[in-house]
Amino acid sequence: MPVLLIVLLVGVLAYMWVARRGSTLTRDCRWRLDRTAGVDAWRCAACGAAVTVAAGKRPKDCLRPVG
Repeated sequence: MPVLLIVLLVGVLAYMWVARRGSTLTRDCRWRLDRTAGVDAWRCAACGAAVTVAAGKRPKDCLRPVG
């Protein structure tokens, strides 16, 4: 029984690690498509950062200045 609990704990931790690796989008930046600046232009609703990405993609990184 204790072995099963250890295996379950390791499985949950591994899942959490894999799920976190795929997402770098933070809660600080909320990206919105800005059609006034171009077709593939995105603007952050929180900090005002602007970025242009490839067609069909969404920005993942927070561009909020540190500090």
